Amino acid sequence: MIIFVLYLSEVLTINYNTLSMSKRDDLIEKYAADIKDKFGENADMDLLKKVTVGLGPSIYNIDASKVSGTDQKELDTVKNNYLIKKLGLADDSKLDDAIATVLEKYGSSNRNKHRAVIYYKLCQHFNKASVYDK
Repeated sequence: MIIFVLYLSEVLTINYNTLSMSKRDDLIEKYAADIKDKFGENADMDLLKKVTVGLGPSIYNIDASKVSGTDQKELDTVKNNYLIKKLGLADDSKLDDAIATVLEKYGSSNRNKHRAVIYYKLCQHFNKASVYDK
């Protein structure tokens, strides 16, 4: 009986992980299409996957997975938590300028600015892909 319960639990875990991985892969494809459509370039799928995985479960939350270009608190989060803490950049006006540039290229009227796409573009802008090689 105990073996069956453990086995059943293991099967459910495997199925959950498979389900999560396919949903994540679907989101990565969606982000790649967004990069192609909004920025006119093919995504570096390896880097895009690393950036997306780095965001963890927030990619599945509708609110947390997007960035509002008009909310200063949201922009400060991108700057402080991603550019400064994750990428290790110094706090200066270049960070704000880069965020503004990426958001402008993404489209000011576009309300669905995906955090993974913005982080990916900022990572490229500052040539910091090596951060994800650790």
